[in-house]
Amino acid sequence: MRVEGVTVRFGGITALDGVSFQVSRGHITGLIGPNGAGKTTLFNCLSRLYGFSEGRILFEGRSLLETPPHGIAALGIGRTFQNLALFRTMSVAQNILVGGHCRTGSGFMANMLRLPGVGREEAQLRERADELTELLDLGAVAQLRVMDLPFGTQKRVELARALMSRPKLLLLDEPAGGLNHEEVGALMALLRAVRERLSLTILLVEHHMNLVMRVSDQVVALDFGRVIADGTPAQVQANAEVVRAYLGGEAA
Repeated sequence: MRVEGVTVRFGGITALDGVSFQVSRGHITGLIGPNGAGKTTLFNCLSRLYGFSEGRILFEGRSLLETPPHGIAALGIGRTFQNLALFRTMSVAQNILVGGHCRTGSGFMANMLRLPGVGREEAQLRERADELTELLDLGAVAQLRVMDLPFGTQKRVELARALMSRPKLLLLDEPAGGLNHEEVGALMALLRAVRERLSLTILLVEHHMNLVMRVSDQVVALDFGRVIADGTPAQVQANAEVVRAYLGGEAA
């Protein structure tokens, strides 16, 4: 994916100012920056929730503006949200299955008449859901209501649901938010396993610097809507502008 000169303005406020970077296939890229840096605005542009006044975003060489917002998942882009967006009274298994329906081809009439193709699609969805339930260690809670589960487990449910759409690019919005130290460590291992097992490209927005620097191949830092650093974790950690943005002083 390529982000080229993307600019977003809300009235007189410039939320993104000519943002450009590239996410390489198969890499985990961390997107960091202080509060208000433009990270969530950029994520909302990538998932077509927001428009942008200048620039372009290319996914596999195709402009995202060619795809309507409801077609982003079918294009191969999945997303989790900073605030969980699960169906709380439904079971874990039901929540996971919901994520796969953007990949089905049968229409309303076919489902109503229970044509043969509908059964095949449902069987394929359940097989995929079972694989993800095992991968994310959710088997023991699969039939429980989401609302009855710890927050960390709910995060894994949302991740499983996003993976049901078979994304090529997965956007993770603060996956470590609200997790304890032990859960963050488990998340690092899980992200690596998901990337390897499913051949995914991952772009994550995260405030947990230890997680970002240990799991990412590339880190992009934003401040006041501008890219101030783009490189390996070690390069970004040593960047004077990044130190200034986070600590408000000169680099040592």
